Amino acid sequence: MGVRGRPTAIDLFAGAGGMSLGFEQAGFDVVAAVEVDPIHCAVHEYNFPDCSLICANVSQLSGAEIFRQAGVTEVDVLFGGPPCQGFSLMGKRLLDDPRNALVSDFIRLVGEIEPRYVVMENVKGMATGKQRQVLAEAIAALGAIGYGVVEPPQVLNAAHYGVPQYRERLFLLAYRLGETPPHYPTPMTYPAGKRPRKGKLAQLSPSPTVQEALQDLPQIEQYEALWEQDGVEANFGVPSQYGAILRGLAVDLGDYGYPRPWRPNWLSNSGRSRHRDSSIERFRQTPPGEREPVSRFFRLPPQGICNTLRAGTPSSRGAFTSPRPIHPQHPRCITVREAARLHSYPDWFRFHVTKWHGFRQIGNSVPPWLARAVAESVRESLGGEVEHPQGEWPLGDEGLLSLTMTQAAARYGVAADAIAPRRRLGE
Repeated sequence: MGVRGRPTAIDLFAGAGGMSLGFEQAGFDVVAAVEVDPIHCAVHEYNFPDCSLICANVSQLSGAEIFRQAGVTEVDVLFGGPPCQGFSLMGKRLLDDPRNALVSDFIRLVGEIEPRYVVMENVKGMATGKQRQVLAEAIAALGAIGYGVVEPPQVLNAAHYGVPQYRERLFLLAYRLGETPPHYPTPMTYPAGKRPRKGKLAQLSPSPTVQEALQDLPQIEQYEALWEQDGVEANFGVPSQYGAILRGLAVDLGDYGYPRPWRPNWLSNSGRSRHRDSSIERFRQTPPGEREPVSRFFRLPPQGICNTLRAGTPSSRGAFTSPRPIHPQHPRCITVREAARLHSYPDWFRFHVTKWHGFRQIGNSVPPWLARAVAESVRESLGGEVEHPQGEWPLGDEGLLSLTMTQAAARYGVAADAIAPRRRLGE
């Protein structure tokens, strides 16, 4: 159960839970999460076992049903990132386009749930070109049901909020008329390796570097077992301040999340990948900060930040494995755990044991520290004090992390063809 007095939130399009975690860290109790992919649902259930998980397409849900499953009758914030394609015939309302139906459903649920505040997240392209009309129609639709939007919606970069990754996402903040309007968070860091010469960013500290994010993680090359499994008892090094926070070794006073149990020497989500000899040699010869010319994989710069981590193609476009960055010191692609470090996930947070699923879950998610910055701004508008939780929240059954699609679908009573089998890209 949550701490008494904490504001409440519902996560639509939850994925593995990047925004759920960010809101929790900002002091919210996420009382329900909706996600259509059963593999993502299983991972979310493992990491957030006390959250009411609803494995369904939002188009098939009413606000009343979400309330029923969440066990609440009102909520402070509704948040989520509805997929949006944004293309349509000239003269046609873009929100009427079936490809943008989930944006319409998001707004429909705002009207049915009537939260005090709304946070909608999307690709930064939604603010440009044809997509701008989708955004304009969404703002008008929110206005029609009694919500003001803090305009203009802002494109926020995760690297400005302490995350060692260049990742831009569009955020729209809305409030029920009569509530105190929220504000978009101001930058807290500048991207490491790119110190601005002037302006407000020049007065800030740099984000953590790739090296600082990864420096204490064990070298997977020392563990043969990681060829066949995704975790192992391992020897960790000395962490940076950033790494110490993610390992649970340092106190983060701004984190109001519920502590989880963790094993200090357990290296999870670190299964090794088999690269061709020719790929290994090309990776070795690629300088940090540049792309390997054949695969176009980016080699991470130790003193800079990571490029945007992507999820790979969805099932409708072949379910290809996403290109992964090359490790800054070793001639291989990074592991899921290394990607999680670069995304601001704590080490206790676990992903599916299959690398394709694990990278999808990270690449599709908002970095928790970016979500936390946005959530903190909304919480300030809500007013009131939030307490740090006492004691630990348990994690779920580890078996959830290795379910096949068929097994996960059966667990949640949904169709097993939500995501097509993967197809590998050559290296």
